[in-house]
Amino acid sequence: MTRFVRWTALTAAAALLAVGCSGGSSDDGKSGEETGANGASAASPSSGTSAAAAPLPSSLTSQKLGWGRCRATEDSPAPGSDWQCATLKVPLDWSKPGGETIGIALIRGKARGDDRIGSLLFNFGGPGASGVSTLPAYSATVSRLRERYDLVSWDPRGVAASEGLRCRGDKAIQAAEAVDATPDTPAEEQAYFRDATDFGKGCQKAAGKLLGHVSTTDTARDMDLMRQVLGDRRMHYFGISYGTELGGVYAHLFPKNVGRLVLDAVVDPSADTVGHAENQARGFQRALNDYLKSTGQNPEQGSQKIAGLLKRLDANPLSTSSGRKLTQTLAVTGIVLPLYSKASWPSLTSALDSAEAGDGSELLTLADGYNERDASGHYGTTTHSQRVISCLDDKQRPTLAETKKLLPAFEKISPVFGGFLGWDTAGWCHDWPVAGQHDTPEVKAPGAAPVLVVGNTGDPATPYEGARRMADELGGDVGVELTWKGEGHGAYGSGSDCVDSTVNAYLLNGTVPKDGKVCS
Repeated sequence: MTRFVRWTALTAAAALLAVGCSGGSSDDGKSGEETGANGASAASPSSGTSAAAAPLPSSLTSQKLGWGRCRATEDSPAPGSDWQCATLKVPLDWSKPGGETIGIALIRGKARGDDRIGSLLFNFGGPGASGVSTLPAYSATVSRLRERYDLVSWDPRGVAASEGLRCRGDKAIQAAEAVDATPDTPAEEQAYFRDATDFGKGCQKAAGKLLGHVSTTDTARDMDLMRQVLGDRRMHYFGISYGTELGGVYAHLFPKNVGRLVLDAVVDPSADTVGHAENQARGFQRALNDYLKSTGQNPEQGSQKIAGLLKRLDANPLSTSSGRKLTQTLAVTGIVLPLYSKASWPSLTSALDSAEAGDGSELLTLADGYNERDASGHYGTTTHSQRVISCLDDKQRPTLAETKKLLPAFEKISPVFGGFLGWDTAGWCHDWPVAGQHDTPEVKAPGAAPVLVVGNTGDPATPYEGARRMADELGGDVGVELTWKGEGHGAYGSGSDCVDSTVNAYLLNGTVPKDGKVCS
């Protein structure tokens, strides 16, 4: 079982291609107030949240980061000598800041110019994407920003090198691929929910007490401690996909600490579990329609043709050159991956043509790229981390009966993706060992500096409408929307000089564009 909104277009493109002491900040403080003795703003988290915790002990706020050479990990090689890595200590339980700590893995590329602003933190989405492995690959896209910022990212708690979780082994993951994610019979329904229960038990066994402390709010608090230890008076941040939700939650908790925040490929903060799935169904169907138009096909007829292929696969999975079978669920996943980037659309054409001709190999290869499966049959753990974080965040748990009532509406939204996403609302957090925290995240940030919110009209994973909703919920004097009329997941670095120059001017010079600016 896999959710579609997991990571950025950068990571999706990579999947296709693969088919010390802390120095003080020279933060210019153009959007900041006076700082405290440890270099941190005296601002407290917003009232009315669980943020009003005890003061942090100096053992955390005054810790020194031992920056050193980065090492290779299980899933990625070591970056070059241009990058440094360190570990930040954070409280396991933020309600007990003087208690047990866990380690958060950081990576840094120091600013190359003399006119340094401070640190610019990146979160690449998921939840569950590794910032430590992704930032070096993304550095060419943000090379202009490195002139004045130390580029910094991290593996959030529960991810990769930061207490990362593996909820089941490779053989069990492959076996689970045979579970029908759109069950048609009572037996398939039982297998679907049994698999969800088993996955949750595996996560509970792997995580232990960490399972209740991997929420987005926990990570936002980690970020503010990170800001203090890095020596920055203000939080300068670039969040992509899920990273936009994280940025919004940070702004809500610490509005007075907000510096220059960019939120690109924006998650709709007003959507609950069902609303988010509906948004995804619309977004991916919209992207599929645009793809079909680009090939000269009628979108409605083309979608029905693909839906027919998926229906046949539900009954009779296709053979592949690997000896594995292309199931309906794997085929949907394979279709999703190239929709993240317009440059990948030709691979979708080839894969669909091959499948119609009776060979599922290309769609399976695309699905394996999305599922992080390598040639040896080893799977990555992004989806494991994604699930433990999102199921702790999300309170809503639709029942089987409630989901069945929703399915017709989902299938009307998208004949290709609707059923998959409709069933996902019931199965994703079914029988989860810990309760969810909220229906929707709180991102209202009164008093924060302007936050640049970037929406892409053709974004499949985080539909464009979410950008306006994020800007509105941040606050009329905080959220500033920038629109790009483009395709793919995310806007910055996707080929628009207008978008890139606007974002760069904001981050490098503090130039806030007019709310509602459009780049076509």
